[in-house]
Amino acid sequence: MSHEFTVEDSEILHEAPILALRRDTVSMPGGRSAKREIIEHFGAVAVVAMRKSGEIAMVRQYRHSVQQRLWELPAGLLDVADESALCCAQRELQEEAGLSAGRWELLTDVVSSPGFCEEAIRIFIARDLQEVPQPEAVDEEADMTLRWIAVDQAARAVMRGEIVNSIAVSGIMAAYYATENDTALRSVDTPFSLRPTRLAARRAAQWGEGDLKRV
Repeated sequence: MSHEFTVEDSEILHEAPILALRRDTVSMPGGRSAKREIIEHFGAVAVVAMRKSGEIAMVRQYRHSVQQRLWELPAGLLDVADESALCCAQRELQEEAGLSAGRWELLTDVVSSPGFCEEAIRIFIARDLQEVPQPEAVDEEADMTLRWIAVDQAARAVMRGEIVNSIAVSGIMAAYYATENDTALRSVDTPFSLRPTRLAARRAAQWGEGDLKRV
């Protein structure tokens, strides 16, 4: 029989606006226990916004952890209490690209770094696009630029190492495969079982509705 990993003890080591650091004591095979540090996260969404021509919207944004501007998909945190992944994706598409979409489908779900972080990202594909008013950007997003690129060219850019953001790589390659193979996609109502809940639930219990990035 396979071992059942159970949490024997858990403590929060640090709270920050967009994440928390937790240490769990976990039962291991053979009767041992081991400590595992986990980054708690709200989860996120990303959008492959595709024109009828096959071009997709890419944004170039500064990421301080790597101190580089990276090509990415429009994306954002699930940091509003009780907001669905689809509503978050619709909001982020408007905020980062000035777009709305008449057709939404689920492209794929991704866990970005499961060795130490519970972040999971739901990636949608959005079509039948229209331009809409875009809110004024702040901080890194004020420096963001938007570019349209054919999905096959984006896939080639991934293979050349020019697009390295893991969410963008996953979304681009999934979209390229789906369009090339006329793949049936899942409904946006498909349960998001990987969505993290612990950090959001703790903040919602403290702050109630609205923005959860308060500590």
